[in-house]
Amino acid sequence: MHETWEQAEYRQYSCLFCGHIYDEEEGDSDSGIAPGTRWEDISDDWCCPMCSAGKADFELI
Repeated sequence: MHETWEQAEYRQYSCLFCGHIYDEEEGDSDSGIAPGTRWEDISDDWCCPMCSAGKADFELI
């Protein structure tokens, strides 16, 4: 099964401290971030839902 262009362009970011993954396709419903929300559209004061690390402590994977 091939991914569509829209699915393939979503990115994932990993917390450098706990390994939690933010997936743009899934969003973060616990933090009120809708599925499809791009990393750059998340507020800079957003924190990792697992360990409270800051957004700056995530890297693109």
